[in-house]
Amino acid sequence: MKHKITLIPGDGTGPEITETVTTVLQALDLDVEWDVQDAGADVMEKCGSPLPPAVLESIKRTHVALKGPITTPIGTGFRSVNVALRKELDLFACVRPCKSYQGVRSRYENIDLVVIRENTEDLYAGIEFEMGKPETLELSQTVEKLGGGSIRPDAGVSLKPISVFGSERIVRFAFEYARRNKRKKVTAVHKANIMKYSDGLFLKTAREVAKKFPDIDFEDRIVDNMCMQLVQKPEMYDVLVLPNLYGDIISDLGAGLIGGLGVAPGANLGDHYAVFEPTHGSAPRYKGYNRVNPMAMLLSAMLMLRHIGEEEKADRLEHALGHVVREGKTVTYDMKPHRDDPTAASTSQVGEAIIAAMHKV
Repeated sequence: MKHKITLIPGDGTGPEITETVTTVLQALDLDVEWDVQDAGADVMEKCGSPLPPAVLESIKRTHVALKGPITTPIGTGFRSVNVALRKELDLFACVRPCKSYQGVRSRYENIDLVVIRENTEDLYAGIEFEMGKPETLELSQTVEKLGGGSIRPDAGVSLKPISVFGSERIVRFAFEYARRNKRKKVTAVHKANIMKYSDGLFLKTAREVAKKFPDIDFEDRIVDNMCMQLVQKPEMYDVLVLPNLYGDIISDLGAGLIGGLGVAPGANLGDHYAVFEPTHGSAPRYKGYNRVNPMAMLLSAMLMLRHIGEEEKADRLEHALGHVVREGKTVTYDMKPHRDDPTAASTSQVGEAIIAAMHKV
């Protein structure tokens, strides 16, 4: 069966990583027709937007996209393309598996967690008011008038909406994911002890949803305690479901448990569309050097293969990647014991090694 898939190479090191990934997928004999679309900082000047309409139109046709990393300016400039994609396509669930692979340097072994993050609400909903603007002053006056306390006149304001609808569907998604993948427990993570009307609503809704899945264990943890628990005893946890901001933070903590963002894949899923991408950034300073680790995007491609029903190819890819990592010879500098190791492989050499391993495992 031929699959039509949108391919977004990204910017910075994205295109060279993407080229390696598509070469590996070609070696798997994946019957695919790529619809290549450009997005990110490199097309901003030409198109006037880092997310041209053609990108969204393509994903709405194909329903599936594989995306390289895209630069997000810090503090100024355009908003995150990743956030815009999630909002425009209602990709409400971000799934980030955190799984140990033998050979990856880490303080931990045998980690097998899945972080499921709500993608559309919370502080990342993008409802912000800039310092000094008339509308910000009006908002501050309204808050004070309603008895919500005072806001300093030199403050910027971000709103944190959390709804029953958004909470119910992400928690239900987490339980359905756990059941489908034979997971045993779901943990809801929150700060309901302080934010009783937002995080409190999330927790209350999660408890109600949990009653409909009696075959899956359920518990909840306060987010700061969750961070400590994951560092001390990660083996106690299985599937974590969180509001947007906490999910972003905890997923990076999870990546730290397994050796870093270089082996951390990601999937953004909705009712109609799916976008698969590595969780790391675009590393523009390494652009063109052919040295950045492609494994996070390869693992994201593995998640995509499972999503489109290509389980056998997904297994072959994961086993081959695991073999290369375990062997430790053909890996990029970040996976060597010393980052200046002269035997470190290039991006493309890692892809070649995985292709060779696919014929062995």
